[in-house]
Amino acid sequence: MENFFNWMSKPIPHNEVVVWFEVHNIIPEKVELFGDIFLGLSQTVLQTYLGHDSQETRINMSEDDIDNHFEWCWKKVLRNFELENIQIEHHGEHKNYLKGFFFDSFYNQEKADMREAIPKFIKELFDLDKPFAKSDLDILTEIYRLLDRSVGHV
Repeated sequence: MENFFNWMSKPIPHNEVVVWFEVHNIIPEKVELFGDIFLGLSQTVLQTYLGHDSQETRINMSEDDIDNHFEWCWKKVLRNFELENIQIEHHGEHKNYLKGFFFDSFYNQEKADMREAIPKFIKELFDLDKPFAKSDLDILTEIYRLLDRSVGHV
């Protein structure tokens, strides 16, 4: 149990984070870019979704509606980054990962406060100025690798 606690929350010294980044070929500027991609997608999903039977919308969304919403958001984010001359592959593991993340943590999440906490989670995960726990580094490295293979002109 103690090992799990340490993995989840014990801060790693900054010099060990630097070594982790070097060993995994993680470039800080790319971390910021990939964080912007992930955050941009989360903000687009949250701001444009009409489901979750809120006081304002009262709209029930089918699986197809949800899939179409995610696809629309994904294309919007890709277009926004294309304007900055950053090419992101439309299909691939990176998209499947992000889609799975949003289906689990947003579309299928019953609690509004959990859905609304997603941007904060993403900002904290990609914040290079805060202490990292081992779990943070594991997640960050996984997302970094997925996006690094799929983002060009960086």
